Amino acid sequence: MTLLQTIDIETAPQPTATVLLMHGLGAGADDFVPMVPQLDLAGIGPIRFVFPQAPTMPVTINGGYRMPSWYDILVTELGRQEDAAGLRASRDALEALIEREKQRGIPAGRIVLAGFSQGCAMALMTGLRHGERLAGIAGLSGYLPLASTTADERSPANAGLPIFLAHGTRDGVVPLARAEASRDALVGLGYPVEWHTYPMEHTVCPPEVRQLELWLKKVLA
Repeated sequence: MTLLQTIDIETAPQPTATVLLMHGLGAGADDFVPMVPQLDLAGIGPIRFVFPQAPTMPVTINGGYRMPSWYDILVTELGRQEDAAGLRASRDALEALIEREKQRGIPAGRIVLAGFSQGCAMALMTGLRHGERLAGIAGLSGYLPLASTTADERSPANAGLPIFLAHGTRDGVVPLARAEASRDALVGLGYPVEWHTYPMEHTVCPPEVRQLELWLKKVLA
């Protein structure tokens, strides 16, 4: 498998942890690079931020227009009809990046999977099924994909994995109710979910970044 293209940023030489952060639909690997200097994580040592680039593909709800996307979106009602094959293909691609981090000296227990919108879905899709214990999963303005198969497909190694979820109460792309249902499903499966909402649309706000920073300090302490 050809590795996804990534932007790698190290906060200092010889990183001891990795945050793998996936962008949303139509965006690029550089989308969340500006977040790195906003996070004060010096107390937990050098960190490598890895921002992968999603493949370019036709997206059904956008009239088949080709754009960066982790999987196809078939209908506007998220979760009603999902591109399982696309989700699984992107999961395989992200697993290859996790393996690369381990080869670069970062143990699985020092790797956080994170993402925004579609990237959040991929962080949950991949992290819950990963065969080794991770540090945690952080999802911004997203949802749990293939929710009906998660219970059967999740990895025992990541039972009880810490999960951070944040969402805008005015999100018109991924409705708050969809995110709340995802939260409830994860809690029902025994995952400790730290949940935050903000009076915003489908975006990220400074208070959310502050809470994410505090959570990262906990799971990577």
